[in-house]
Amino acid sequence: MSDTDDQPRFCCACGGELRSRTADGGGDAHLQCGECGRITYRNPAVGVAVIVLEGDTILLGRRSRGPYAGRWCIPCGYVEWDEDVREAARRELREETGLEVELAEVVAVHSNFHDRAKQTVGVWFRGRLAGGVPRAGDDLDQLGYFPLEQPPELAFPTDAQVIAALCAARPR
Repeated sequence: MSDTDDQPRFCCACGGELRSRTADGGGDAHLQCGECGRITYRNPAVGVAVIVLEGDTILLGRRSRGPYAGRWCIPCGYVEWDEDVREAARRELREETGLEVELAEVVAVHSNFHDRAKQTVGVWFRGRLAGGVPRAGDDLDQLGYFPLEQPPELAFPTDAQVIAALCAARPR
């Protein structure tokens, strides 16, 4: 698939046809409406994930659908419009796992390029369990704790980076 296969063709403001336009001074090309002149930017979505550790193990969920079905990930999801990034992380973990957490520090921030059609910027938080009953839900069909040193097949390359960094940071 080329980078343009998933781009919009019409302006969301007036319905006019979008055309490629290079930003002043060179740089990246943007889409501009031939009717009203509005520029349409292709920006990544913001994703959040919560790392729940139990000793030397990490909570992972198995993806139930889509191109990553059957692979595991750190429970994650998208920030919604008008939603605080920390609230989004707590909500997504609750929807995916049934668990409530208190969020601690940001562990990692990465650009995700594994899906060219839907790029994201991910923010991984550390979470401390605060309640709830574990149950797979939303986009997951199983939950499990896995050794940090030997995770199952992961859905997302950035989760592998985060887990490797957690392993490297552990005291020996």
